Amino acid sequence: MSLLYACVLPHPPLAVPDVGRGRESDIAPTLAAFDEAVRYIASLAPDTVVVVTPHGTVYADYFHISPGSGARGDFSRFGAPRTGFDLDYDAAFVREAERLAGVRGVPAGTLGAKDATLDHGVLVPLWFLRQRYTAFKTVRVSQSGLDAAEHYRLGQVIREAAEASGRRTVLIASADLSHKLTAEGPYGYAPEGAQFDSIVTDALSSGDLGSLFAVSDELREQAAECGFNSCMVLAGCFDGMQVQARLLSYQGPFGVGYAVAGFAPGDADAGRRFLARHTQRCLAEARRRQDGENAYRALARQSLEHTVRHGGTLPVPPGLPPEMLDKRAGVFVSLHKNGRLRGCIGTTAPTAGNIAMEIIRNAVSAGCEDSRFDPVQTDELPLLTYKVDVLAAPEPVAGPEGLDVKRYGVIVSGGGRRGLLLPNLDGVDTVDQQVAIARKKAGIPEGTPVSYERFEVMRHE
Repeated sequence: MSLLYACVLPHPPLAVPDVGRGRESDIAPTLAAFDEAVRYIASLAPDTVVVVTPHGTVYADYFHISPGSGARGDFSRFGAPRTGFDLDYDAAFVREAERLAGVRGVPAGTLGAKDATLDHGVLVPLWFLRQRYTAFKTVRVSQSGLDAAEHYRLGQVIREAAEASGRRTVLIASADLSHKLTAEGPYGYAPEGAQFDSIVTDALSSGDLGSLFAVSDELREQAAECGFNSCMVLAGCFDGMQVQARLLSYQGPFGVGYAVAGFAPGDADAGRRFLARHTQRCLAEARRRQDGENAYRALARQSLEHTVRHGGTLPVPPGLPPEMLDKRAGVFVSLHKNGRLRGCIGTTAPTAGNIAMEIIRNAVSAGCEDSRFDPVQTDELPLLTYKVDVLAAPEPVAGPEGLDVKRYGVIVSGGGRRGLLLPNLDGVDTVDQQVAIARKKAGIPEGTPVSYERFEVMRHE
């Protein structure tokens, strides 16, 4: 077993004495746990330390792995420019991880930004480790905007790379938890902060890493965390394996959650293949939603599946409700995978002969032409769920006072640009938010005079 150990370590810069200048005493239990963790790592004498950071080069759809032969960083941003160090990268490990990621279909590698500067998500944990042990090379891995399952799969790749390269490897998941634990903290208070931290620390303490899959994107956003996906990479490293888990400490000073936990690998255990179990749950939920589809959602699904599997355009099927064949309207089709948006394309006014043809066309566009996402692949189709919004004709209103964020969508026009936002969207609770997002989508600068239109939708979800 080349993966010797893994741990969760937070990254508060003030934990480093030259930055904290005495304030580090406020997190004495965290510092004691830090020292216990790094002493144990030093006793293992690893060849390679992989650090997963939320603060490196982060891409929406790609995991960036340390390029080149090494890097340097210091604490200049935190008032201690003379405190820093150089790291040597394990280039052979990186090459093996890139190769295996390609084989496994995980979008990871050294492409993209070449900034060699170490971020504090790497600097803080390794500053502590280097007080006890320095005879290691490093692999820096950044989180991405991909979902939890993809981060878990990256963890599987990292374990495989450790085994294939023969490196005695330790993984550090650099992770602060919620940033909204107290009203006095710099990010304010949200009750979801303590809820999130409780779920995560329970998982870290018990070793039930599969329970992390139950944490929703909404809870993570409300908690304002930055370390969840680092923990998911760590969880993936132990897929199908027993672990000896220890939560060494947890504190919530300064309104931010700091957890220190360690994990030693045990025997193989098929009952702990958490990704496979999660995938089966997602498939069952998608099948349940498909069983409840109406004609609008079913047509969107059939259209995209036909194009992805066979190419070409689905002919209008028989047996559709008359209003789908006799009426014309703008239509938006949204795709979701495992609860996350996977594509959304629509038309504000009719462009096809009827609503059915509009759905057929826009479902394919949402799955294959939304520039924010890669085209949908065949193996994703069973996991997708569909939402179809049929738009009524827009009507002008004098200003924001004529809008209702729950009832009406909005079209904002100004400076030769036009932006649209649908009504009743998660996280959009006020007219001001709705208008601001529509302006941003259109690229309308602040201060540019705009006109407003509102429209109603018939939503099928």
